[in-house]
Order: sequence, then structure tokens, then C-alpha cells
Amino acid sequence: MPDTGTVLLIAAVFVAAGAVKGIVGLGLPTVVMGALGLAMPPAQAAALLVVPSLVTNLWQWLAGPAWRTVTRRLAAMLVFICLGTTLGIGLLTRSHSTWPSVLLGSVLVVYALTGLMLKPRPPRGLLERWVGPAVGGITGLLSGATGVFVMPAVPYLNALGMGKDELIQAMGLTFTVATVALALGLAWQGAFSLQLATTSTLAVAPALLGMVVGQRLRGRLDPVAFRKLFFVALLVVGLYMAVHGWPTAPTAGPLTTR
Repeated sequence: MPDTGTVLLIAAVFVAAGAVKGIVGLGLPTVVMGALGLAMPPAQAAALLVVPSLVTNLWQWLAGPAWRTVTRRLAAMLVFICLGTTLGIGLLTRSHSTWPSVLLGSVLVVYALTGLMLKPRPPRGLLERWVGPAVGGITGLLSGATGVFVMPAVPYLNALGMGKDELIQAMGLTFTVATVALALGLAWQGAFSLQLATTSTLAVAPALLGMVVGQRLRGRLDPVAFRKLFFVALLVVGLYMAVHGWPTAPTAGPLTTR
């Protein structure tokens, strides 16, 4: 099992990540990978993310009337997320490489700048049929390589002109499929051990606690101001990871056990 300090760190990160997801409807994998990626190899952080992400996103996908509609609309994109993850997973699981940290930091920076600056334009009709699979393939590739499945899926989903509830369910579905694909990829590469699976399962409780807290805070906070603060924090973390993980920097140590 991880030592006490690592357990406390993991619990605190998942409470914080769950709170962010409870407030804005997304951000759990991004916060977890951004925070734990500073303390351990990204592949281990991604393995710890699997069960809490799966539980919270299944809940988000199925808690509403539009789950069949969004499943049909996003089916092609979801297939390509799985294919892209298969191609990208090898980079994440290279334990002696610092490139996953550099790539993860770069993805966080791009995601933060997108959230702060850009307003995506919606693809319509036939264009959506081509853009969706392309977005899925790129999202899967980056998910496999970094453990974060927000780019470019989240800006794309925001551009589709869905209603609020339908959008929340669409993100839950997308993240559910991406999580399953990531878990299978990690297992295929031998990076999802029984110990990590057990620790990931135990992290469900703090993640759900954070979600409940976040949902209660949602009505008291200005969502626009919070999203800006969230993206600024991701920008800082991403820049640090990209610079710190450059090949001349030392690789993060493994998850300590007794």
C-alpha cells in the first residue's frame, strides 16, 4: 500500500478534483493528472484516475433523459477515441521517459488557453460527420499519451449547440468511454496493477465527497469567475510540468509502497 503521506495526497487531490467537477461539470481527470503528475509518473496518476472517473462520469451520463440521443449522435467520435487511445498509450507508459509529463503539461496549457480565450464555432450537418471522428481520434491519441481526455473533445462538444443538460450528459458519456479505453490501454501495457486498481477504487469516496461539496457550492459561486480561476490554475500547472519535465529534468519517482 502507499505510505501515509501519499494516501493523504491522493485523497486531497480527489476531493479537490471532485469539487471542481461538481461546480463546472468537468475537470476531474485534468485536476488529478495535473496535481498527481507533479508527484508521480503520469502513468501511475492515470491508473489512479480510472475508477473514480468511471463512476462519476457514468453517473453524469445516465442521470438525465438525453443519454440515448447523445449516444447516437457521438457514436463515431467515441469509436475513434478508442482507436486513438490504443495508438497513444505507449508514450504514457514509458516509465523512463519525461515526454509524457511534457506532453501533459502542453495539453493543459492549450486547454487552459482555449477555455480563457476561444469561442469555438459549431460544425453543422455533413461537416459534423467528418469533424466528430477527427476530434475523437485526436482526443484518444492525447488521452492515451497523457491520461487527460479534454482536448479537443470539450471545445468540440461545447460547439455543438446542445442544451445544458444534454451537454452535461454528452461530456459524461465521452469521458466514460475515454476512461474505459484508457483503463484497457493501461492494462494492456501492464501499468494497471492490482495495487493501483485497489487504490483507485478507494479514491472513489473522496471524489464523490468533493462532487457533493462542489454541487452545493455551485449556487454560491460565480460560475464564470470560477471557470476563469480554474483555467488560470491549469495554465500555471501546465507550464510548470512542460518545463520541469523537459528531458534534462529528472523523472518523477514511483509510487512508494510498503
